[in-house]
Amino acid sequence: MTILGIESSCDETSAAVVRDGALLSNVISSQFFHTAYGGVVPELASRAHLKAVIPVIEESLREAGLAIEDMTAVAATQGPGLIGSLLVGLNAAKGIALSCRIPFIPIHHIEAHLFSPFLHEHHPVFPYLALVVSGGHTLLVIVEDVGRYRLLGSTIDDAAGEAFDKVAKMMGLGFPGGPAIDRRAARGNPNAIAFARPLIDSGDYRFSFSGLKTSVLYYLRDRAVDGVLSMNDAEIDDVCAAFQQAAVDVLTAKALRAAEEFSLRDIALAGGVSANSGLKETLRVRATDIGRDVFIPDIVFSTDNAAMVARLAELKGLDSAVPSLHAPAFARITDTLFHAHS
Repeated sequence: MTILGIESSCDETSAAVVRDGALLSNVISSQFFHTAYGGVVPELASRAHLKAVIPVIEESLREAGLAIEDMTAVAATQGPGLIGSLLVGLNAAKGIALSCRIPFIPIHHIEAHLFSPFLHEHHPVFPYLALVVSGGHTLLVIVEDVGRYRLLGSTIDDAAGEAFDKVAKMMGLGFPGGPAIDRRAARGNPNAIAFARPLIDSGDYRFSFSGLKTSVLYYLRDRAVDGVLSMNDAEIDDVCAAFQQAAVDVLTAKALRAAEEFSLRDIALAGGVSANSGLKETLRVRATDIGRDVFIPDIVFSTDNAAMVARLAELKGLDSAVPSLHAPAFARITDTLFHAHS
């Protein structure tokens, strides 16, 4: 089976081809111009997807050495994400399915992240725990099998990635904030400041990063003169390191407690924040201490990409194709994907 996958949920247009479990191509066009605005501008993102989607698909097919007629099916992200961006990739895939008379497989964006480690030969074994950490979502999920998921908990306010972006903005470090904070944190002292660690001992699997963000805000406000931050580079490095360590401690503590409570050996870390060096290192070290294995996709598969879309579509099979092309885009995560833990 040969699957063409298309991803356009936010600020990256991507197309990939997967055949019999092997990734043949994964072409990504990133929208770097959002940096000037301090965040993703939905209308500009949609327009950029319109310009990029056909060239990206064509390049992906060239890289795979295949033609559109060689595809068994086409898959695209249905949501959650920015509606305008999603519609571009979704309708491109529907058009290909209609013109080539091949099945169309709509893919849930978060579900694709759950299986991003399956783009590697060495991947988790069912059932496993997945920690999905991105700009818009923070979730702990038990992956029992393809299509069978138990949601243990999610964020009740800011996602971890949002907190990174907002804290970076407070210090003028630019957008996206995650990579900038990660670089500065490597030079700082994670124990220099005792920032809040919300819900770390709550006894459940809910996350909250709004309080941590506010904790940093108050710290910075107390060190401002006439509204202007008065800190040297070393002090900013320490703020980044302490903030990052606080977020990592919460994420790691909840994930490891869930792994022990539900007797899960394998832990998958996915989503854009899985590229964070502090999170990767801490989770691996602490998981090893309790006899757990951690699986983290390569960085190119951590952020939004079509490879995970095509791979999941292949795993789901042609039975998951929709009988008609009516598969609407949706902006928010849906309850239909998971059955909740009680």
